[in-house]
Amino acid sequence: MIDSLVTFVVGMSGGHAALAIVLFTLAVRVLLLPLSVRQARSARIKERLAPELRRLQQRFGRDPQRLSKEVSALYAKEGSSPFAGILPGLAQLPFLWLMYQVATHPTALAGQQLLGAPLGQQVAGVVANYGLISWPFSVFAVIIALVALVAWLSSRKIRSTLTEEQPETLRKIMPLLPWGSVVAAAVLPLAAGLYLLVSTAWTFGERAVLTARAG
Repeated sequence: MIDSLVTFVVGMSGGHAALAIVLFTLAVRVLLLPLSVRQARSARIKERLAPELRRLQQRFGRDPQRLSKEVSALYAKEGSSPFAGILPGLAQLPFLWLMYQVATHPTALAGQQLLGAPLGQQVAGVVANYGLISWPFSVFAVIIALVALVAWLSSRKIRSTLTEEQPETLRKIMPLLPWGSVVAAAVLPLAAGLYLLVSTAWTFGERAVLTARAG
């Protein structure tokens, strides 16, 4: 089944697996665009509700269960949810899993490369087969560096949107989340790293556009 899927998608892109991955990623992000719009709407709602959320925190801070109930009810009045902001990320997990299955399949990406680097290999495999001083490793390193750059920009953007009303733990964790893509790109095959690069870059640009439109 995986072989058939890869053959079809690669065939649709003229036989170029790397291009097929990019097109697949863009198609997934377009498909998830409604969730991203909902996420942006949730962020605006959270900003508008900040004073009320602060009052609830002061009133029920010692009763987490009651606080959670009151916050959920407050969001429900606005037709939103405290968890709406993480929906796009969760919705991507099945597609990332599919990309991982493709990348690790014994024959799906056999012979397929990105600028001379094998799409089906991880960093460790590239180092073992070609060495640290090699063109394939350089391609892998550039992909990881670009993912890291996008993660850094995304982390800065997230940090700038956090407010004092939000729990301290959340304010510490949220800016770290984009760096998970760097770890994933470093341990997954190059095909998955390429998917992560395109997807995270799309997320950053999409967030900037939606924020500008909201302003």
